[in-house]
Amino acid sequence: MSAEGDGSKRRQLAVAVLTNVAHISAPFLTVFLVIHLSAPALANVGGSSLSSNLMLLGREYYQTAFGERYLLFTPLAAHVASNIAKRIITPRSASPRKITSTLSLAAYSTLLIFLPIHFYTHRVFPADPSPPIFAVGPSEVDYEFVKTGLARFPWRSWVLYGGLVTSAMLHAVEGAQIIQASRFASQKFRMRSRTRKIVAGVVVVPILAGLWTVSKEPLMVFASLAERYQAVFARSWVYRF
Repeated sequence: MSAEGDGSKRRQLAVAVLTNVAHISAPFLTVFLVIHLSAPALANVGGSSLSSNLMLLGREYYQTAFGERYLLFTPLAAHVASNIAKRIITPRSASPRKITSTLSLAAYSTLLIFLPIHFYTHRVFPADPSPPIFAVGPSEVDYEFVKTGLARFPWRSWVLYGGLVTSAMLHAVEGAQIIQASRFASQKFRMRSRTRKIVAGVVVVPILAGLWTVSKEPLMVFASLAERYQAVFARSWVYRF
Protein backbone atom coordinates (compact mmCIF):
# COMPACT_ATOMS: atom_id res chain seq x y z
CA MET A 1 0.00 0.00 0.00
CA SER A 2 1.43 3.40 -0.97
CA ALA A 3 2.20 6.22 1.44
CA GLU A 4 -0.28 8.33 -0.48
CA GLY A 5 -3.01 5.78 0.17
CA ASP A 6 -2.18 5.64 3.90
CA GLY A 7 -2.28 9.43 4.07
CA SER A 8 -5.63 9.50 2.33
CA LYS A 9 -7.11 6.97 4.76
CA ARG A 10 -5.78 8.89 7.77
CA ARG A 11 -7.24 12.08 6.34
CA GLN A 12 -10.61 10.41 5.82
CA LEU A 13 -10.58 9.12 9.40
CA ALA A 14 -9.64 12.54 10.74
CA VAL A 15 -12.42 14.19 8.72
CA ALA A 16 -14.93 11.65 10.05
CA VAL A 17 -13.86 12.29 13.65
CA LEU A 18 -13.98 16.07 13.19
CA THR A 19 -17.41 15.81 11.58
CA ASN A 20 -18.69 13.85 14.58
CA VAL A 21 -17.28 16.44 16.97
CA ALA A 22 -18.94 19.25 15.03
CA HIS A 23 -22.29 17.44 14.94
CA ILE A 24 -22.22 16.34 18.59
CA SER A 25 -21.38 19.83 19.85
CA ALA A 26 -24.15 21.47 17.82
CA PRO A 27 -27.10 20.43 20.08
CA PHE A 28 -25.45 22.06 23.11
CA LEU A 29 -25.22 25.33 21.21
CA THR A 30 -28.80 24.93 19.99
CA VAL A 31 -30.06 24.57 23.57
CA PHE A 32 -28.18 27.71 24.53
CA LEU A 33 -29.65 29.64 21.59
CA VAL A 34 -33.19 28.51 22.41
CA ILE A 35 -32.82 29.60 26.04
CA HIS A 36 -30.99 32.84 25.29
CA LEU A 37 -33.17 34.00 22.41
CA SER A 38 -36.48 33.03 23.98
CA ALA A 39 -36.08 36.02 26.31
CA PRO A 40 -36.31 38.77 23.67
CA ALA A 41 -38.99 36.88 21.76
CA LEU A 42 -41.21 36.76 24.85
CA ALA A 43 -40.98 40.53 25.21
CA ASN A 44 -43.77 40.54 22.62
CA VAL A 45 -45.98 39.03 25.30
CA GLY A 46 -44.70 40.35 28.63
CA GLY A 47 -42.33 43.19 27.86
CA SER A 48 -38.83 43.63 29.22
CA SER A 49 -39.86 42.40 32.68
CA LEU A 50 -40.68 38.92 31.40
CA SER A 51 -37.56 38.94 29.21
CA SER A 52 -35.34 39.83 32.18
CA ASN A 53 -36.87 37.14 34.38
CA LEU A 54 -36.47 34.48 31.71
CA MET A 55 -32.90 35.56 30.95
CA LEU A 56 -31.91 35.42 34.61
CA LEU A 57 -33.53 31.99 34.89
CA GLY A 58 -31.72 30.79 31.78
CA ARG A 59 -28.40 31.84 33.22
CA GLU A 60 -28.80 29.04 35.74
CA TYR A 61 -28.08 26.77 32.79
CA TYR A 62 -25.33 28.57 30.89
CA GLN A 63 -23.70 31.01 33.32
CA THR A 64 -22.86 28.82 36.28
CA ALA A 65 -19.30 27.65 36.87
CA PHE A 66 -20.14 24.24 35.38
CA GLY A 67 -22.65 25.29 32.75
CA GLU A 68 -20.62 28.07 31.20
CA ARG A 69 -17.48 25.96 30.99
CA TYR A 70 -18.87 22.59 29.94
CA LEU A 71 -22.27 23.32 28.36
CA LEU A 72 -21.33 26.46 26.43
CA PHE A 73 -17.63 27.28 26.04
CA THR A 74 -16.41 23.71 25.57
CA PRO A 75 -19.02 22.82 22.90
CA LEU A 76 -18.44 26.17 21.20
CA ALA A 77 -14.67 25.68 21.12
CA ALA A 78 -15.09 22.09 19.90
CA HIS A 79 -17.54 23.16 17.19
CA VAL A 80 -15.35 25.96 15.90
CA ALA A 81 -12.05 24.07 16.12
CA SER A 82 -13.38 20.91 14.47
CA ASN A 83 -14.88 22.80 11.54
CA ILE A 84 -11.76 24.89 10.99
CA ALA A 85 -9.52 21.82 11.21
CA LYS A 86 -11.79 19.94 8.83
CA ARG A 87 -11.58 22.73 6.27
CA ILE A 88 -7.79 22.83 6.61
CA ILE A 89 -7.15 19.12 6.09
CA THR A 90 -9.81 18.59 3.41
CA PRO A 91 -8.42 19.06 -0.12
CA ARG A 92 -9.94 22.07 -1.82
CA SER A 93 -11.21 19.87 -4.64
CA ALA A 94 -13.08 17.71 -2.12
CA SER A 95 -14.40 20.50 0.09
CA PRO A 96 -18.16 19.98 0.56
CA ARG A 97 -18.98 23.69 0.42
CA LYS A 98 -17.44 26.99 -0.57
CA ILE A 99 -16.21 29.50 1.96
CA THR A 100 -18.75 31.89 0.43
CA SER A 101 -21.68 29.59 1.21
CA THR A 102 -24.45 30.84 3.50
CA LEU A 103 -23.31 28.42 6.20
CA SER A 104 -19.71 29.65 6.12
CA LEU A 105 -20.47 33.36 5.79
CA ALA A 106 -22.94 33.19 8.68
CA ALA A 107 -20.41 31.32 10.80
CA TYR A 108 -17.52 33.69 10.14
CA SER A 109 -19.59 36.84 10.60
CA THR A 110 -20.86 35.48 13.92
CA LEU A 111 -17.49 34.26 15.14
CA LEU A 112 -15.32 37.16 13.99
CA ILE A 113 -17.62 40.17 14.26
CA PHE A 114 -20.89 39.92 16.14
CA LEU A 115 -20.15 37.36 18.86
CA PRO A 116 -16.91 38.93 20.20
CA ILE A 117 -18.52 42.38 20.43
CA HIS A 118 -21.61 40.96 22.10
CA PHE A 119 -19.64 38.81 24.54
CA TYR A 120 -17.30 41.59 25.64
CA THR A 121 -20.08 44.17 25.90
CA HIS A 122 -22.52 41.97 27.82
CA ARG A 123 -20.22 39.63 29.74
CA VAL A 124 -16.63 40.85 30.12
CA PHE A 125 -16.83 44.65 30.40
CA PRO A 126 -19.69 44.69 32.97
CA ALA A 127 -17.51 42.61 35.32
CA ASP A 128 -14.81 45.30 35.44
CA PRO A 129 -14.48 46.31 39.14
CA SER A 130 -12.78 49.64 38.42
CA PRO A 131 -14.69 52.94 38.33
CA PRO A 132 -16.97 54.06 36.84
CA ILE A 133 -18.33 50.55 36.12
CA PHE A 134 -17.82 49.09 39.62
CA ALA A 135 -18.59 45.52 38.49
CA VAL A 136 -22.18 45.55 37.28
CA GLY A 137 -23.43 42.19 38.57
CA PRO A 138 -25.11 39.53 36.41
CA SER A 139 -28.48 40.27 38.00
CA GLU A 140 -28.11 43.92 36.97
CA VAL A 141 -27.25 43.12 33.36
CA ASP A 142 -30.85 42.50 32.43
CA TYR A 143 -33.05 43.97 29.73
CA GLU A 144 -32.68 47.44 31.22
CA PHE A 145 -29.09 47.17 30.03
CA VAL A 146 -30.31 46.18 26.57
CA LYS A 147 -32.89 48.97 26.67
CA THR A 148 -30.20 51.49 27.59
CA GLY A 149 -28.06 50.42 24.66
CA LEU A 150 -30.99 50.68 22.26
CA ALA A 151 -31.87 54.15 23.59
CA ARG A 152 -28.35 55.61 23.73
CA PHE A 153 -26.82 53.89 20.70
CA PRO A 154 -29.80 52.97 18.52
CA TRP A 155 -28.35 52.26 15.08
CA ARG A 156 -25.27 50.49 16.44
CA SER A 157 -27.33 48.34 18.79
CA TRP A 158 -29.77 47.39 16.04
CA VAL A 159 -26.98 46.50 13.61
CA LEU A 160 -25.19 44.38 16.22
CA TYR A 161 -28.26 42.62 17.65
CA GLY A 162 -29.81 42.15 14.23
CA GLY A 163 -26.58 40.92 12.69
CA LEU A 164 -25.87 38.51 15.52
CA VAL A 165 -29.36 36.99 15.58
CA THR A 166 -29.62 36.76 11.79
CA SER A 167 -26.19 35.22 11.23
CA ALA A 168 -26.62 32.78 14.12
CA MET A 169 -30.03 31.65 12.86
CA LEU A 170 -28.86 31.27 9.27
CA HIS A 171 -25.94 29.14 10.44
CA ALA A 172 -28.19 27.08 12.72
CA VAL A 173 -30.74 26.33 10.00
CA GLU A 174 -28.09 25.56 7.38
CA GLY A 175 -26.22 23.37 9.85
CA ALA A 176 -29.36 21.52 10.88
CA GLN A 177 -29.97 20.62 7.24
CA ILE A 178 -26.43 19.21 6.95
CA ILE A 179 -26.74 17.18 10.14
CA GLN A 180 -30.14 15.87 9.06
CA ALA A 181 -28.81 14.82 5.67
CA SER A 182 -25.78 13.16 7.27
CA ARG A 183 -27.41 11.41 10.23
CA PHE A 184 -30.82 10.62 8.79
CA ALA A 185 -30.03 10.02 5.15
CA SER A 186 -32.82 7.46 4.89
CA GLN A 187 -35.36 10.18 5.53
CA LYS A 188 -35.35 12.02 2.23
CA PHE A 189 -36.26 15.43 3.50
CA ARG A 190 -34.35 18.40 2.17
CA MET A 191 -35.24 22.05 2.24
CA ARG A 192 -34.26 24.27 -0.62
CA SER A 193 -31.90 27.15 0.03
CA ARG A 194 -34.70 29.69 -0.22
CA THR A 195 -36.85 27.69 2.19
CA ARG A 196 -34.05 27.53 4.74
CA LYS A 197 -33.65 31.31 4.60
CA ILE A 198 -37.40 31.71 5.11
CA VAL A 199 -37.28 29.40 8.14
CA ALA A 200 -34.42 31.43 9.61
CA GLY A 201 -36.39 34.62 8.94
CA VAL A 202 -39.46 33.23 10.68
CA VAL A 203 -37.33 32.70 13.80
CA VAL A 204 -35.54 36.05 13.57
CA VAL A 205 -38.66 38.22 13.18
CA PRO A 206 -40.24 37.62 16.63
CA ILE A 207 -36.84 38.04 18.31
CA LEU A 208 -36.23 41.42 16.70
CA ALA A 209 -39.89 42.37 17.22
CA GLY A 210 -39.36 41.67 20.92
CA LEU A 211 -36.33 43.96 20.95
CA TRP A 212 -38.46 46.60 19.24
CA THR A 213 -41.03 46.23 22.01
CA VAL A 214 -38.28 46.63 24.61
CA SER A 215 -36.90 49.71 22.85
CA LYS A 216 -40.30 51.44 23.07
CA GLU A 217 -40.51 51.07 26.84
CA PRO A 218 -39.31 53.88 29.12
CA LEU A 219 -36.04 53.34 30.94
CA MET A 220 -36.73 51.96 34.42
CA VAL A 221 -33.27 52.18 35.94
CA PHE A 222 -31.66 54.42 38.55
CA ALA A 223 -29.50 57.20 37.14
CA SER A 224 -26.41 55.82 38.92
CA LEU A 225 -26.83 52.40 37.34
CA ALA A 226 -27.56 53.97 33.94
CA GLU A 227 -24.22 55.79 34.16
CA ARG A 228 -22.48 52.49 34.89
CA TYR A 229 -24.26 50.95 31.91
CA GLN A 230 -23.02 53.72 29.64
CA ALA A 231 -19.50 53.26 31.01
CA VAL A 232 -19.72 49.59 30.01
CA PHE A 233 -20.71 50.50 26.47
CA ALA A 234 -17.94 53.10 26.34
CA ARG A 235 -15.37 50.36 26.94
CA SER A 236 -16.11 48.98 23.47
CA TRP A 237 -14.64 50.78 20.46
CA VAL A 238 -17.93 50.25 18.65
CA TYR A 239 -19.75 52.68 20.93
CA ARG A 240 -17.05 55.37 21.13
CA PHE A 241 -17.73 57.22 17.89
